[in-house]
Amino acid sequence: MIIKELFKETKFKRLFATLALIVPLEILSLFSVHLPWFVEYPLFAGIIYFFGREVIIGGLQSLARLKFSNINLLMTVATFGAMYLGELEEAVIIIVLFAVSEALEEFGITRSQNALEELVEKAPKVAQVKGEKDKTPIEQINVNDIIIVKPGDYIPLDGVVVKGESLVDESTITGEPLPKNKYEGELVFAGTLNNQGYLEIKVTKTSKDTTLAKIVDLTFKSAERKSQAAKFIEKFASIYTPTVMGVAALLTIVPVFVLGQSFDQWFAQSLTILLIACPCALVISTPITIFSAIGNATKRGILIKGGQFLEEMGRVKAIAFDKTRTLTKGEPIVSDVIPLNGYSKAELLACVAGAEAFSEHPIARSIVESSKKFPEKDHDYANFKAIMGKGISGECMVCVDKHHCIGTLRFVMEEHKVDKRVVEIVEKFEKEGKTTIVISDDNKVKGVIGIIDEIRPESKSTVGQLHRLGVKTAILTGDNASAASYTAKQIGIDEVHAKLLPDEKVIQLSNLVKKHKDVAMVGDGVNDAPSLTTASVGIAMGAVGSEVAIENADIALMNNNLGLIPFLVKLGRVSGETIRLNTAAAIGVKGIFLALAVVGKSDLALAIFADVGVTVLVVANSLRLFNFDLPKEGEGV
Repeated sequence: MIIKELFKETKFKRLFATLALIVPLEILSLFSVHLPWFVEYPLFAGIIYFFGREVIIGGLQSLARLKFSNINLLMTVATFGAMYLGELEEAVIIIVLFAVSEALEEFGITRSQNALEELVEKAPKVAQVKGEKDKTPIEQINVNDIIIVKPGDYIPLDGVVVKGESLVDESTITGEPLPKNKYEGELVFAGTLNNQGYLEIKVTKTSKDTTLAKIVDLTFKSAERKSQAAKFIEKFASIYTPTVMGVAALLTIVPVFVLGQSFDQWFAQSLTILLIACPCALVISTPITIFSAIGNATKRGILIKGGQFLEEMGRVKAIAFDKTRTLTKGEPIVSDVIPLNGYSKAELLACVAGAEAFSEHPIARSIVESSKKFPEKDHDYANFKAIMGKGISGECMVCVDKHHCIGTLRFVMEEHKVDKRVVEIVEKFEKEGKTTIVISDDNKVKGVIGIIDEIRPESKSTVGQLHRLGVKTAILTGDNASAASYTAKQIGIDEVHAKLLPDEKVIQLSNLVKKHKDVAMVGDGVNDAPSLTTASVGIAMGAVGSEVAIENADIALMNNNLGLIPFLVKLGRVSGETIRLNTAAAIGVKGIFLALAVVGKSDLALAIFADVGVTVLVVANSLRLFNFDLPKEGEGV
């Protein structure tokens, strides 16, 4: 696959065609067979000029500035040295293979950035403003302008649907493959595809402030936030290259001027050291790995804001989760309807839904929605009264016994007698982490409704995968202990810390950091902002449309797919392993050939092929991460 992509590039076609010509000539030169000078000199000079002029100019400029850490200077000295020795084939191969190394580095970084470039390309550059005849550049469109998006067109700017409905493919932003229904009043994002319906959209953000623009900007900036490995290698290379140039100079000076040996022999060995010492593979090993891994994450809807956070994910020993809207959906649903004293489920729900219809509370809405599953009409109420934190009361216009109390057990018991069975049902529900609603009229308890914040279907498998990766898990939540413990038990969480205020979450997280050292925190990015910044790495769920979440988190999941957390841990680990392997290979190969050169057992041809060979291996190994994925369930992690 990579080879096919390489040969689509004109530059690589020219380089490989040149190699196909030069390599046979290099082999023939080993047997003292050369082209006629009037063919060889112009041919080789032309190749050196075509592929190496920028390298040589850069090298001479570095020499003039006495900047000995520059790789171009090292290559320039080696090229002119080979020409001095009459090794024209080696001089040409030095330039051509160095050009191949640089082209491979450029290809690797460009390929790993393609996911971002595709996002940018998909965002339209012009939009149809309602009432305008011609399309307008998106930079000239203001907030509150109405734009028209036809079926099959990409949405140009973030906004709210004010007319029409459609299925919109948001995979470019969230990584989720299935399109979403969009109706009036719903948010849409730049760079997403309007599949089928006509939409009129009220612009909410200018082109430079869209969610897509922020993702692209932050991800490109993440490349500038170098990982610890990258910083170390850059510092190492800045010392390493001039040191090797000094050693190479001594390798000529000492044998020739102190021991009186042949200049050409030891000058050739010095050039060999310079070639072997070229830190191309070492310098590119980390950035290509980081770019490839971040590119992989981006196409899945994961925004990683720097290489250091990717590395940190590979080191985490524990992950703390908020409960609501992270491990759970954050949307209460009716889980149990227990009618008592001769009532049916339909009658009980119709009676409660009639009273809850006055409320905008999420629990009230869940009861109203549940009642719609039955044909009974919701009851009408009069004298409705809400008591904060307790429940509601009112007069049901349908039931024989008019006065009703609906709410917590304690609230109902303030006015009505409650038998033991009701208390047992409530206690059972609370142990299961459910919110209970008790319904009573003047004479009897009519029933109990259980409400639960539904656990995400992927939560259990996510925690299981983390445990198989050796990562401990914890819940840090402001919810009550029963709800937190029930959720933890259902999905296998190791530690539970409940009823925490935001500052108390930070304290508990700090304790986890002391215990495990490297700890990630997963939350919604808004309420959990202090915890996210305290953790070794903060991960925000469902960040699409939330600037606060994107700003607060080190890593932002642009969708609500909790299953991406184990992938991030494994991607961080594999990235670290790849960087270490690349670095070891680059240093190891160079160490072997440096030792051979010092004792006079190496030559220019071997040095050239060793350097380019390890560069090719480093690039190929790093690019694997662009397509890395976790094994499927049952295959292990």
